Amino acid sequence: MTKSISPIERLGINLGIAALAATSYFAGKKIADKNLSATDILGKIKKQFKKEGPIEGSWIESTPIHFHNFAFETDAYKGGISRYEDNDIVTYEFLTDAQTGTVLKMNRV
Repeated sequence: MTKSISPIERLGINLGIAALAATSYFAGKKIADKNLSATDILGKIKKQFKKEGPIEGSWIESTPIHFHNFAFETDAYKGGISRYEDNDIVTYEFLTDAQTGTVLKMNRV
């Protein structure tokens, strides 16, 4: 013999499922909206540059700025790296996505 679920029990189950879904959604959104640390991003970029030779200096701003390119919008960190190339110091400025660390722009100054 199976027990049937009353309408009140069914309502409670549905409300519980809805609350769980809403909590999961907002927790996931909170995690997705979190920016990486500017220091961590700079470390990753320096690691890539070091593959080609030593770095003379580097910097990154700790406060993200708004970046907009066509339909793409994100927060970004601005930074720079200097190194020797052919006995001259060459500086590169970059802009990285604050959430992923992906380089959005890189210019030789």
